[in-house]
This record gives sequence, C-alpha cells and structure tokens, in this order.
Amino acid sequence: MGQEEVQKICLEKNILLDNSLSQVFSSFEDFALVNILLEKIKILSGKRLITDNLMRRNGREIKKFLEEISLKEEFNKEEVFEKLNFSLEEKNLIKPSESNSTEGAKVKVLSSFVIPGKKIEVKDFVTHFRNRYNDFKDIMQEKSGLENPISINKIPSEKQKFSIIGMVYSKRVTKNKNVMLEIEDLTGKMKVLINSNKEELLKESEDIALDSVLGFKGVGNEDIMFVNEIFFPEVSLPKRKKGDFEECAAFIGDFHYGSKNFLEKDFLKFVDYLNGKFPDSPESSKIKYLFIIGDLVTGIGNYPNQEGDLLIKNLEEQFEGVANLLSKIRKDIKIIISPGNHDCVRLMEPQPLLDERYAWPLYDLENVIITENPAMINIGETKDFEGFDILTYHGFSFPYYANNIPKLMLEKTMNQPEKIMKYLLKNRHLAPSHTSTQYFPLEKDALMIRKIPDIFLSGHTHKSGVVHHNNVLIISSSSWEGKTDYQEKFGNEPDHCKVILFNLKSRAVKVLDFETLEGENDN
Repeated sequence: MGQEEVQKICLEKNILLDNSLSQVFSSFEDFALVNILLEKIKILSGKRLITDNLMRRNGREIKKFLEEISLKEEFNKEEVFEKLNFSLEEKNLIKPSESNSTEGAKVKVLSSFVIPGKKIEVKDFVTHFRNRYNDFKDIMQEKSGLENPISINKIPSEKQKFSIIGMVYSKRVTKNKNVMLEIEDLTGKMKVLINSNKEELLKESEDIALDSVLGFKGVGNEDIMFVNEIFFPEVSLPKRKKGDFEECAAFIGDFHYGSKNFLEKDFLKFVDYLNGKFPDSPESSKIKYLFIIGDLVTGIGNYPNQEGDLLIKNLEEQFEGVANLLSKIRKDIKIIISPGNHDCVRLMEPQPLLDERYAWPLYDLENVIITENPAMINIGETKDFEGFDILTYHGFSFPYYANNIPKLMLEKTMNQPEKIMKYLLKNRHLAPSHTSTQYFPLEKDALMIRKIPDIFLSGHTHKSGVVHHNNVLIISSSSWEGKTDYQEKFGNEPDHCKVILFNLKSRAVKVLDFETLEGENDN
C-alpha cells in the first residue's frame, strides 16, 4: 500500500504519523492490519501524534496485540515485527510506569474498539445480536443446574422436562397475573410462562429485561414451557484478591467544569490533599491512581436551556480549565480518564477517546491516560500479582433501567445507582435492552461483560455508593457540580465532592468528603 492510503487512515482516525513511521506503514501490504494497528496504538498511548519513540514505549503491548490478532488474521508476523523494529529485548520495551516496584504505578488498557468507517445497516444489527446470543450461550452453558439445553427447533411435541437458552423478545403480564415471555434462539421462537403461583420465581422475573439472554428450566413442549427455574448470566468471582504493595486508587467523576455550579474550591482542597498538604493524612502519599469517570466538562447544548447554567461557553476553554486543575496534582499519580455524555464525543457507545481538537490540553499532561467508554483497565500488576481489572462505564444507560424495571423503579435507584450496577452485573451487560442506550452494532458487542472485573466503576448519577456483589466491588462516584434545576426537575439528590479510596493491599475502602457546607470554614 502507498503513503496516500496510510494518510487516508490517519485522516479518518485523527492521527499524525512522523515521516519515518509513515514510510514503514506504507511498506505494509495489508490495509486492514495497518488500520487496526494504528487504532490500537492511539488507544494504548492516548496520543494523537505517533512517533518512533512512542512505539518503543508501548512496544510490549503492541507485540502482545499482534500476537493475539495473528491467531485470527493471516499476515507474516515476523516481517511485521522486523519492520516495526520489535527485535528489542523485552526489558527495553517496558515503560517506566510499568515497574514492579512501588516507585511507579502500573496501568494497562485492556480494551479497545475499532469502529468501521461505514454506514450502519440492518444486517449489522442482525450480526450483532446473533454474535451476542452465541457469546452468552457459551457463558450460560457453564451454569450448573442448566442441564443439556436444547435448541428451540428440537423441542419435541410431547410434554417433557427440558432446558433452553433464549434471548427475550417480548414480555407481558397475562390477565391471570402470569408472566409470559417470548424468547428466541438462532433456530426459532417459543413462549415461556412463569406462573403467578410461584411467588419467588415471579419476583425474580421482574429482573428480566428485553433482549437479555437467559436460561430456563421447566416442563412443556414445542408450543410452551412452564418455567421452574430462571438462570441469569450473573458475574461472580471466587475470592477478593489483594495486591502486593501498599498503594491506593482514588475514584471521582462528573466535574462538569464550565458550569456555574462547579465546586472549584472544594476540588482544590482535594488537590491539596493529594499533594500532602493535609495534616494527619498518611494515606494521601499512597495514592498512585486517580480514576475520573467522565463528564470532565459540562459541555454545550447537552440539555434544554443549558446556556443559563454555563460560566464558560467555549468548549476548548472548558478543557483548558480542567487540564490546569489536573496539572496541579503530583506527577507520580497516574490519572485515568474516560469520557461521558457531556464531553462532546459521540453519544453512541462505545464512546471514543476525548476529541483532541478540544481536549488537547489533557493530552499534553504526562501522567494522564485517556481511554474509551466503556473500558477495562488493569492496575497494580507485579511479577507475582496479576493486578486488579477495573471496568469503567460512565452510566448513560442507567436511567432506562431505573425507570423500566419494576424493582428498580420502586427503590428510586437513580439515587441508589449501586443497585442498577448490581442489576447490570446480574445480566452481564451494560445495556442489555436495545433501546436503553445508543450503541454501535459491532460484530463483538462492546457493552457485554465478558471478563469479570474486580471493580465496576461508574458515574453519571452524581450519587456515590460502594458495595460488593459476588466479590465484585461496585463503586459509583459523586459529582463536583452543585445541584442544578435540571436535576431537581427529575428528583435527583446528588452527592458532592466525595472521593472513594481503595487500598490495593488491604482492600480497605474509605470515603473522603471535601464538600464545604454553607457557613462552614473551608480552611
């Protein structure tokens, strides 16, 4: 392929290549390989400008990525490694921040999503849901108790016991208060009935969302199944792992910088805390990771009449302000940032990296790592410890479930987001229902929770919460924006300036409060 084709890829991905690398990639024959490799390098580095030095610093991850895709794609791996100058010793490819000592925090971005540059068609959704079903089927078949599930087209006409795995196509309550589902697999559709006499089962059926993939065990024939058991994909870890070193991660989100209600002096108190200016706070020096889970800026035009709530009405200036605040934090803390619905990237999930045209000041900060939304991040890995996998998701799908799942509606879970997060972990998907969020129908569903995280982190609701669910630590972050009229309209009761601290070695969780209450001396 020629340099014109490489330039076309770079233009589509908003990437700049230095001259030497441009020549290297032009020598490749496989257009698709160059396309996906450049996307991966941008995600790994969080940088728009890709240089030879940047390639070397991220060499180990790039090599690992090439090893993985070589199992599925046909290309000469040795030739690619040689052209990319990856014959270096492994030790020379490790970033300083990936040291196994406590001197530097180690962060790995485990997820990346390549969005094809084409118009979305109906067939894309068909492929997306077929693949989602197959992926969930593999998970469900490992569930104990769901014995020998069969396909819908193989269910006999005579009544007997059987198990089945299906995607929920429709759900309704009959006049006899039974719950009637229509489910489908790749071979057909059928009805399953949950009898109102089975109170526990009926209660469990309230958790069923459209388009979720579930297992059912019961009695029936090809026309209908009478359900005795329901099986959810559900996440579960065998134990709560502990790290090797005494270091901490802090979790925050929803700055909404640029809003008249941004609580800047409270955030500066937090910065002082991080920088060791608070007396009797020995744990502050142990903080090596700071996660910011979206909505760094308040953006422009995100809700009706937002202009009246804006202090800064220029998007680039909003990002400059955020970067200025984050630049005050000591440099040995790795700051991991993912986008939210206010950050002026597309709402369609997975959301891409922050747009460098506006967020360039953040890209200039040496200790900042920018990821997509959602993302899987690994921190704290050492030679003898695999690290903690942290699933970050801003939470744009949360209002749908808070307002459509009866149990979540009764509990007013927009003010208890940890319950929504539990629900999504139970369904093993960040937005199982088709209409719950805008999403790109990738062949591999980007919102499915394939790998079970150690920590599930989210924001969006502006409400803090911490709870364990089957050994997964759930963390919902609060906000640094005072309550707005828009939030009051929907009955939201936000928390302000709460920082959740997690000790990787002891697993101790601490909630720090930096909010200055009315009439309180903030000194």
